[in-house]
Amino acid sequence: MTSQMDTDEQSVVLPSSTTSGLSLSLHPLPILNISEHLTRIKLQTRSNSPFVLGALLGTQNGREVEIVNTFELATEEGRDDIVDHDFLMSRRDQYKQVFPSLEFIGWYTVAPVPTSRHIALHEQFTGYCSTPLLLVLQPSTITSSSSDITGQTLPFKAYEPTIEIRDKKTRSVFIEASYKVETGEAERIAVDWTAKGGGGSTSLESHLQSQRAAVKMLHERILVLVQYMTNVIAGQIPTDHTTLRSLSALIASLPASENKGFRDEFNTEYEDVQLTAFLSSLTKSTNILNDLVDKHLVLTGGSRDDRTLTVRRRGMGRPGMMPGDWAMHP
Repeated sequence: MTSQMDTDEQSVVLPSSTTSGLSLSLHPLPILNISEHLTRIKLQTRSNSPFVLGALLGTQNGREVEIVNTFELATEEGRDDIVDHDFLMSRRDQYKQVFPSLEFIGWYTVAPVPTSRHIALHEQFTGYCSTPLLLVLQPSTITSSSSDITGQTLPFKAYEPTIEIRDKKTRSVFIEASYKVETGEAERIAVDWTAKGGGGSTSLESHLQSQRAAVKMLHERILVLVQYMTNVIAGQIPTDHTTLRSLSALIASLPASENKGFRDEFNTEYEDVQLTAFLSSLTKSTNILNDLVDKHLVLTGGSRDDRTLTVRRRGMGRPGMMPGDWAMHP
C-alpha cells in the first residue's frame, strides 16, 4: 500500500537530466516586485518564511516566453491553499486595460523547492492559462560564484508544468526551465536609479556634488594660505622662509591665465551661460503669463457669450435689420 506520506515526500520536480525546451526571458521589474513583496510581508507578519503568492504577466509566442510584470494575489480568508479567484480576475482585467499586450502566464511564490502543496495551487491557475509557469524565489539559496551573469546566479528558479507517467499512473510535476535576464533601455535606467537608492539623485547630480565638495575644500585651503600671508605681513607670526618659498613655487606653477585671450573666451562663455539662464527665465515667465491669460478667458468667456447671444436675438427681432443695427432704432 502506498501511503499518503510517501506520495507527499516524493519530489514533484523532475531530475536535472530532463530539460525544458522553453525559451524564457525574465525582466528586472518582476525581480524587484517579488523581492519587495517578500520583504514587506516579512515585516508585516514578523516571520522569516511568510507565504507569498502572486501572478506573472508577460507575452508568449510559441515556446518563447517573456515575464514582464507581476501583481500580488490573495487567498480565501483563513485558507492559504485556495486562491481568491474574484480578486485575481479583477486585478487581471485592470492590468489588461493598462497593458493590453500582457497576458496571465503563470504565478510566483517563495519556497526552497516546489512541493505537492504547490501542485495543488498550480492546478487552480490552469483555468486562466493552459500551461502556467511557476517562478520560485529561493532567498536561502547560496548563489554560485560562477561568472555567468545570464540570470542563473539569481535566487530564482522557473518551472514548467508537465505530466509524468510512472507505474501506469499519471501525476503533475515540474521541469526546471533555464532563463535569461533581459532588459530594455528604460529598465536599465530604472534599475540603476533603484540601485543608487533613488531619492531623485542622478549620476549628473552626484558628479556635480563631488565637484562642488572639491571646489569648496580648495577654497578653504586657499583662505588658510591667504590668512597666513596676511599675518606674516602684519608681523603677527614669524616669517618662515621655507613656507614662503613653497608658496612662491606653487604660484609659479599655476598656468598664466590672466591674458587677453583667456579673458575674452571666459567672458564669452560667461555671457552665453547668462543668456541661456535669461532665456530659460523668460520662457518660464511666458508660460506663466499664457496660463494666466487662458484662465482669464475661461472666466470671462461665459459672460461675453451671453452678451453676444442677447445682441443677436434683439437684432433679429426686426425684419430687414442687421443684427448690429438694433442700437440705431430704439
